[in-house]
Amino acid sequence: MKIKNGSSLGYRIFSWVMLILLALFFLFPLYWIVTGAFKPATDIYARKPVMWPSEWVMKNWQNLFAKRTAPLFHIFGVDGPTGPAAFRWLINTVFMAVMAMLLTCATAAMSGYSLAKKRFRGRVLVFSLIIAAMALPKQVVLIPLLKEMSVLKLMNSIWAVILPTVGWPFGVFLIKQFAESIPGEILEAARIDGASEMKTFTTVVFPMIKPGIGALAIFTFINSWNDYFLQLIMLSSKENYTISLGIATLQAETSVDMGLLMAGAALASIPIIIVFLIFQKYFTKGITMGAVKG
Repeated sequence: MKIKNGSSLGYRIFSWVMLILLALFFLFPLYWIVTGAFKPATDIYARKPVMWPSEWVMKNWQNLFAKRTAPLFHIFGVDGPTGPAAFRWLINTVFMAVMAMLLTCATAAMSGYSLAKKRFRGRVLVFSLIIAAMALPKQVVLIPLLKEMSVLKLMNSIWAVILPTVGWPFGVFLIKQFAESIPGEILEAARIDGASEMKTFTTVVFPMIKPGIGALAIFTFINSWNDYFLQLIMLSSKENYTISLGIATLQAETSVDMGLLMAGAALASIPIIIVFLIFQKYFTKGITMGAVKG
C-alpha cells in the first residue's frame, strides 16, 4: 500500500510539473508580445533576447494610435466622432467576431438539433453534404463567395466577412453530436404538455446543449477573428479594416517596426482573452462531454 501511495504521489508531482512546463511554454508568446509592446527599440532589436524591458516606454502604443485617424463608427450613413484608426479597426473586428459568433451558434443549434432529432426525407444526404463541406478549403469557394457578396451589394462591408462564417459546417456537426444525447422521452413529454416546437427548443433543448454552444462560441469567435484571408479579400476601405488588416497596412507604410506590431498584437489579443474567460466553463464542460459521449 505504501508503494502504491508513493507511486501515486510521484505521478501527481510529475503531472503537475509537466502541466506547469506546458503552461509556461504556451504562455511565453503572449508574455513576449505584451512585454515587447512596452520595450524600447534597443531591447527589441538586441542581439541577445531581453526578457524584461530595461525601460517601460509607451512609444509603441503612441505610434499605434497616432499614425492614422478615422470615424469611430458609421451608422446609417452617419459618421461618429473621429479618433485613432486603431480603435475603429478594433471595433470593426469585435463587431464582426461577435455577430459571427451569435449567428453561427443560433443557426448551428437549430440545424444540429433538427438533424439529430427530426426524421425527414433527405436527412442523411444533408448531413453527408455538411461533412463533405468540412473538407473543402475556403479558397475553393472563394469565387462563388465573391459573386454572392457582389450580387448582395455587401462587398467592402463587415457583413461580407460575417455571413460566409454563419453557415459553418463544423458548428452544425458539433451541435448535432451534443443533441444526439438528448433523451427522446424528454422531448415527447414536452410535446404532450402542449409545448410548441420553439418552446421545446428554447426551454428543453437549449439548456441541454449549452456546453456545446459555449465551446462553439469560442471556436467561432477565434476563427472569425483570425480569418485574415477572407478579411483581406472582402475589405478594401481602410475605415472597414479589421485590426489585423489595419496593423498590416501601417507596417507596409513604414519600415519594419516590431514594437508597433507587438502593440497591435497585444491590443488584438484582449477581446479573445475576455471571450475565453467568459465561456471557459462551458468550453471545458463541452470538451469533457464530447470526450465521454456515447
